[in-house]
Amino acid sequence: MNYTHILYLASKSPSRQMLLKESRIPFILLPQHADESLCMTGGTIEDTVLRIAQSKMAHAVLPSHTDSGETIFVLTADTMVQDAQGVIHGKPVDRADARAKLIGARQGNYLATAFCVERKKWYNGAWQTDVRIEQIVTSRYLFSIPDQWLEYYLDTTLGMQCAGAAAVEGFGAQFLKIIEGSHSCIIGLPLYEVRETLEKLGFFE
Repeated sequence: MNYTHILYLASKSPSRQMLLKESRIPFILLPQHADESLCMTGGTIEDTVLRIAQSKMAHAVLPSHTDSGETIFVLTADTMVQDAQGVIHGKPVDRADARAKLIGARQGNYLATAFCVERKKWYNGAWQTDVRIEQIVTSRYLFSIPDQWLEYYLDTTLGMQCAGAAAVEGFGAQFLKIIEGSHSCIIGLPLYEVRETLEKLGFFE
């Protein structure tokens, strides 16, 4: 398939980049300077990930263009997990925190990923949002790594860069015992819903 457009991904997540590459959706990375700590203001896990995805969109550094009417598509996303005790977790802050999160994941986690896609047009010297679509996708999973595998797992996966330290792809896939919902949502980007959104916005035309 020949693509007319390129997706601008305002995310530092290597897992999201991997998912888009495997889906053969062309993309370019955009820097974004959102302070995620300012979005941790209470509410549900769904509220939190959506606020962060929205903040990333608001703080994305967009490309400079001068052609009136030019169109771009921008994607942001955020993922967090909630453990069996109801505590919300993001990425681990250090290795000890990662081990604690992984031990807790043996009891099962609830996960939410929110994403925002904006179709923008260059008009009067600035990018104007033409259409914006936001969506939240959730999954439940049981990720059970035995004690003797924890250090090797942390050495060889992206666990330190994943919500709840759970890198369920690659080497980590063998420890994913149960999943209810979207597998790619757990990795960091619900691909079915993202593709469906891009189709609605005319990305593939």
